[in-house]
Amino acid sequence: MRKSIINKKDKGEHMAIYYSSTRNANDKVTASQAILKGLADDGGLFVPSEIPALDVSLKDLADMTYQQTAYEVLKLFLTDFTEEELKHCIDSAYDSKFDTEEIAPLVEADGAYYLELFHGATIAFKDMALSILPHLLITAARKNEVKNDIVILTATSGDTGKAALAGFADVKGTKIVVFYPKNGVSPIQEKQMVTQKGDNTYVVGIKGNFDQAQTGVKQMFNDSAFAELMDANGYQFSSANSINIGRLVPQIAYYVYAYAKLLKEGVIADGEKINVAVPTGNFGNILAAFYAKNMGLPIAKLICASNENKVLFDFFETGTYDKNREFMLTSSPSMDILISSNLERLIYRIAGNDAEKNAALMKSLTETGVYAITPQMRGQLADFVGGYATEEETAATIKDLYEKTGYIIDTHTAVAASVYTKYRKEHADDAKTVIASTASPFKFTRSVMKAIDPQYDTMGDFELVDELSKIGNVKIPKAIEEIRNAPVVHDHVCEVAQMPDAVKEFLGIR
Repeated sequence: MRKSIINKKDKGEHMAIYYSSTRNANDKVTASQAILKGLADDGGLFVPSEIPALDVSLKDLADMTYQQTAYEVLKLFLTDFTEEELKHCIDSAYDSKFDTEEIAPLVEADGAYYLELFHGATIAFKDMALSILPHLLITAARKNEVKNDIVILTATSGDTGKAALAGFADVKGTKIVVFYPKNGVSPIQEKQMVTQKGDNTYVVGIKGNFDQAQTGVKQMFNDSAFAELMDANGYQFSSANSINIGRLVPQIAYYVYAYAKLLKEGVIADGEKINVAVPTGNFGNILAAFYAKNMGLPIAKLICASNENKVLFDFFETGTYDKNREFMLTSSPSMDILISSNLERLIYRIAGNDAEKNAALMKSLTETGVYAITPQMRGQLADFVGGYATEEETAATIKDLYEKTGYIIDTHTAVAASVYTKYRKEHADDAKTVIASTASPFKFTRSVMKAIDPQYDTMGDFELVDELSKIGNVKIPKAIEEIRNAPVVHDHVCEVAQMPDAVKEFLGIR
């Protein structure tokens, strides 16, 4: 295993963290450089030289606001940002854009603790990171004397797109291009994206699925001729996908905050271990929980919940990752993914931070669609539990929780709740459990309401919104009211192969 490069900061406050590619450990960059680049030049993902330990007690964290907690996490990873810069980014992100002062409330329902990550501008958990990423990115550009405009290139399975568009709309010095599967997102998700205002925004539906959109984006990042053309025209690419370390690090903060809240409310004792259940597609959200655990947060099991696209469940069961299977369109479309990009960061770690070994596995995935890890690597995954929920189980979980408690959850959260319920019964594990509630039920109204009662399926999309508000006794989010009568601004559709041409057309380059 290569030795980490660790230096004291000039101030002597905490160790400097550097970032290297999962496919080449030799090139070290600072946090701001990793955020700017998004993806490493060799196609790998940036990983920290080490995962730093929390340097504040859990008891002290219990008395902190969300913003203060975020600072305690971010300062340890983004070590070339000053305290002033980080606090400015945090305060600019977690403000009145969120409809609750808590930012990420915890709600107890039927014995589990739902961490509501959907109170931001686009009512999905992506807001938690994409509210801060534009500020981190612009600060990083200034620190590194970047003269080009930054073009954010993003593939979305539904939520990242709108959250990134909202975060970057009209941010000076940036443009954003979002690709989404034309028939693979919910009507509300699509309406949120295609009504997005901002002269620097561009939304394109592709005739394909999310994996094809994500692969197309990665290919553009790795195209050196395209990069030269961009540079000649005053542009450079960066990413708002969860492959960007500037997306991943802010997500760690909400798991730390959730634990601290449970401690403050007397639900758990100081140091008591909890479980975390996460609906998982691209693996970024659960990876953030894994990083939190490795920072010293007392987490026992990481419950990785899949829908019927259960490539991750099969991986944890067998040690073989195999994307060669039928792609299923489900009621939890943000998890309809067969290539879980962020899993590469975990693979690199369990390979002993061996970039060469990881690169060989990723090459196998690209060429054959399959890779298998060694028994020794599998032994390091003991803290992960894989599970999946069928469409029927997902719907039944929504209905059951509503009938028992009156609490309404969305389809993605229901996948995690279903998997958690099965895990708890099977393993008789009564540890307090936080379930990452990743989207508002208003974002997937038809699927949610149909689960509660099939008769709702006869109603129109916005009639369902009103009905959900009524039966759940919850206010309709501003994000939904805004799109009710909003005009469509983006109506671009292209073939997968035409994605580079769509970018060139938007930027006006040849």
